[in-house]
Order: sequence, then C-alpha cells, then structure tokens
Amino acid sequence: MSALLVALAAAPAVAGTALLVVGRRVERSAAAVGVGTGSVVLILAVAAALLRPSARAPFVAGGDLALSVDALAAVVLPAVAAVALAVLVFSATGVRQHRVRFFGFLLLFEAAVVVTVTATNLVTLLLAWELMGATSYALIGLSWREPARVDGGRTAFLVTRAADLGLYVAAGAALAGTGSFELAGLPMADGVWLDVAAAGLVVAALGKAAQLPFSFWLSRAMEGPSPVSALLHSAAMVAMGGYLLLRVEPLLAASGWAGPVVAWAGALTAVAMGLVALAQTDLKQLLAASTAAQLGFVVLAAGSGAVAAGTMHLVAHAAVKSLLFLVAGAWLTAYGTKDLRELGGALRATPVAGWCFVVGTLALAGLPPLSLWVTKDEVLAGVDSTGLAAAGLLGAALSALYAGKALFLVLRPAPTAAQRPVLRLPLPERGALVVLAVGAAGLGALGLPAVAEPLRSALGEAPSPGPVELAVSGLVAAGSLALARRRPLAPFPVPQIAQRWLDLEALVALLVVRPVGRLATLLARFDDGVLDPAVRGLARGVVRTATGLARADSGVVDSGVRTTTVGTVILARRTARFDLGGIDGAVRAVTAGSRSLGRFARRPQTGQLHTYYAQAAALLAGAVLLLLLVR
Repeated sequence: MSALLVALAAAPAVAGTALLVVGRRVERSAAAVGVGTGSVVLILAVAAALLRPSARAPFVAGGDLALSVDALAAVVLPAVAAVALAVLVFSATGVRQHRVRFFGFLLLFEAAVVVTVTATNLVTLLLAWELMGATSYALIGLSWREPARVDGGRTAFLVTRAADLGLYVAAGAALAGTGSFELAGLPMADGVWLDVAAAGLVVAALGKAAQLPFSFWLSRAMEGPSPVSALLHSAAMVAMGGYLLLRVEPLLAASGWAGPVVAWAGALTAVAMGLVALAQTDLKQLLAASTAAQLGFVVLAAGSGAVAAGTMHLVAHAAVKSLLFLVAGAWLTAYGTKDLRELGGALRATPVAGWCFVVGTLALAGLPPLSLWVTKDEVLAGVDSTGLAAAGLLGAALSALYAGKALFLVLRPAPTAAQRPVLRLPLPERGALVVLAVGAAGLGALGLPAVAEPLRSALGEAPSPGPVELAVSGLVAAGSLALARRRPLAPFPVPQIAQRWLDLEALVALLVVRPVGRLATLLARFDDGVLDPAVRGLARGVVRTATGLARADSGVVDSGVRTTTVGTVILARRTARFDLGGIDGAVRAVTAGSRSLGRFARRPQTGQLHTYYAQAAALLAGAVLLLLLVR
C-alpha cells in the first residue's frame, strides 16, 4: 500500500526533474513525457482513492514524512490528477515555447500538490507547500525575458510566501502544544498553543487561497500562460489554500474564534471579488477574480464546518475554472486579445471551444442543473448564520452576473466576418475541453444523496439543502443571467475601485510595505548616525591602543629583546672561550697523561716469560712488604 503512495508522488517528481536536468535535448518528447506521466498519476490517484493507502518514513525528530489518503483526500486527489492531465493534454499542442521547462515545472508542481493533499503532518506539508510555491513562481514567470511576467510571478511568490510564514508558526506551536507535528493532534494542543497554531494555519491558507486581503496577487499571476492559470488557479495552488482549511476544520472548531473568522473571510471575499470580477473587461482578470470569489465559498464552508460541501464545491469549481482558462488561452492565441469587448463572434468562430465556454459560464453562474448550482447550495445549507447566508447568496448572484457578462459579450457578433475566421483547434485541445465541459456540467452529481451522504457520513456533517433552497438558488441565477443579458457590459454601476481590484495592492503597500520601508530607513539612519559613529569611535580606540602597544613593543620589548640578545651573544662567546681554553685544555692534558701512562704501561709488556715472572715476584715482594709495614 505504501508503495502506491510513494509512486504517486515520485512519478511526476522524477519525470519533471529529469526533463529540467536534460533540458532542450528532449524538446520534442517533453509533451509526450508530460502526458504519459499525467496519465500514470491519474491511474494511481484513482487506485489510491479506492484503496486508501498510507506511507511513513523517518525524517526529523517528532515529524516523519507521512502520507495518507482519507475520505477527504480520496475525493480531491483524483480531481487534481484529472484536471492536471487535461491541462497537460491541451498544452501538448497549445504550448509552443519553453516546452521542456513548462512540462518539467508542471510535473514538479503536480507532485507538490499530491503531497499537499495526502500530507498528515506539518513537516510533510511544509515541504510540499514550499515546492508548490517555488514551482508556481517558475511557471508564472516562464517567459523570463518579459519583465511583466517575471514581476507577476515575483508578486505572487512574495505575497504567498509572506502568508506561508504562518505554517512555520503553526509547526512551532504544534510541537510546543502537542509534542508532535501531526495535523490530527492540533485540536488537542495545550492552552494558547492551540490558538497560535490556528492563527498560523489560517493566515497561510487565506494567503494561498487569495482571500481578502491577499487577493491582489492573483491578478498579477495572470501574466503567466493560460494553461498555467488553468491548473494553478483552479484545482491546485489556490484551491490548496481552501483544502488546507477543510483539512484542519476540527482545529478551527476547537479554537472557538477561528471558524467564524474564516467563514466571514470567505463570505466577504465571495462578495468583494464578485464585484471585482463584474468590473473587469479582461477575460483572464475576470476569471481570476472569480477564482478568489469561488474559493470564498470553500473557505466559508470550512469555517462553517461543512467540509463535505466545501469539498464538492472545490472539485466542481476545478473543472469549471480550468475549462474557462483554457478557452481564454485558446482565444488569446487565436485572436491576440483577452478583452471581452473585442471577443464578439469568438464563440461562433471556434465551435467546440465556444460551446464549452457556454457550459463553463452557465455552470459558474449556478444555473440548474449544472455543477456549481448544487455545490453552492450545499455550502449555503451548512451555514447557520443569517448574515453569512445572506452574504453567500449575494456572492452567488454576483457569480451569475459576471459569468453572464462574459458569456453574452462573447455571444455578440463580430464587427465583420473577416475579423473572426473559423478556427479549428487541434484534436488534443478539443478533447481536453470537452472532458472538462462534461465535468463542469456533471459534477453536480456530487450533491446526489447516493454520493453526498456517504461523504457527509465520513466527515460527520449535516444533511443537504432542500428543494426550496435549490429552487431559490436557481431562480437567483436565472434572474441574474437575464439582467446580464440585457446589459452585459455593466448590469449595474460598479465602483471604479473594483476594476483596480479594490486597490488592495496599494493598500498593502500603504499599510505594510511603506511602514516597513520607513522602519528600514529609520534603522538605516540610526545605523549611520549612532551605530556607525560608535563603531568608528571604538575602532579608533582600538587603533590607538594597537599603536601604543606597537610603540611599546618597538621601544621597550624590542630593545629588551635586542639587549638580551647582545648579552646572550657575549656570554656565548665567553663560554666558548672558556670551553676552548679551560675545558678543552683539561681534556687535552688528561688525554696526554693517559697516553703517557699507556706508553709506560706498555714497557713491561716484552713478551718474555722470565720478565713476567720477575714482575710477579717483585709485585709479590712489594705486597709482603706493604703487609709487614701496615701490621
């Protein structure tokens, strides 16, 4: 079982890394590697959803690398893999530049998302979260020679990175409060550590999900290729922020305050970003604002405890939004514009893409019986606050208005027939769009009792919405579409600030970037005016001390050394003279005496026997005489 999960994460990671390492030498086969790997991942994801495997390997103290597929992951994992495969198939013919880097980074990104979905502790989640952020920056800024694209990727990376610091805070709080990094143990954290962990995870998730006040980075991320937007901003990166909140819903509930804060953040984002989407004339910007708004429903569900409903909406939205981003990219390639006012006739000129766009926008509007009609009502049915329900219903109405705006502007005839030649997309692109359109239309089946009740039972949730609620939602969507049809460009006056994404970027610059910049300036001035003079004064004192010590060394120590040296030399010379004149002379005198004695001792050695006898007799006589004298 564990081998299945390891293969699921390793397949895209290894294939993506191999493409990036080999580089342009595999330019022609990069698409085949991408599509083949994506197919394998989808098969493994479906198998994992059915078998529910788990895997664990030692990594750091208190935190293993741990993956597992539970009821929540079993729904999201195949959806992510299916959308990723559709994007890879579409890109096989739709992406013509930087193909190796595109498919390599996209596969690495998919591996990061797979690990994010199945991670069971904060250590594993952090590794995947970091890789997901890094590869998203590389994908958004894929055309690195174009400053606008690189700047868009940098903005997205820095904003989400700043929010991601919350994960590190949560990891520290988890270790302090529970002694481990396990996500399941967070609701049991001690005292204040529970609140710290909840706050860190909420900030990280809201930042990744482009919820208020972080939403503006999603606008800048639209500088990336449309297939990148189709994956990152539908089923993967942005969706993972909402998914994380669904995953840690028990922690939100245990804290007492985090659930309502998250729910209101989602509801307000659904309304505010709905107004922003309604004010856009750039199709990709409209879809970007719509992404933040639709993720608002997922966040609202997480804060309200409706995990099953939020999961259904996340999956259905992934199919709808990836479809619309891919169609927008096809039109941008064909006609060189994203401006809805210039896309009249595009629907008729690209029949397959056009009808898929119709399905996607109607599903986004929440029109019965398409997917988001059911899933939005599932979310609203789980809300127990009148204010939150009203905000959610307003967000749903705005969804229908901006979806209708996009649809009816594209449905308008082209200014002249020559400006909109009929365009037939390659078969892989058409196939990918049709599959996603079927998903956008049919994933409302997630709300059917046969599908929804087992999921609710597994996640412990309330029953589904009744027929009256569904009917009211459908009527709101239909009425909003009718209003958008009458006045597609501006169904009602929208403040100009909405077109500028509520000036959130300027607001963040005013409230965060400028104060930090001013603080940095003040610190620099303090450094230049106080610390630097103090350091310079200290340095001067050190130099003066060193100079005095050097002078003392030269004038005293060196003189003493020289004097000692001279005295030592004189003493050595005198010692040498004494050695030569005294000791050596004495040694020579002893040597001479020894030689004389040796010569004297050799004289009796004549070699004649009678001489030796005479010497012995003389020696004996001397001894007798000495004995007599002594006695």
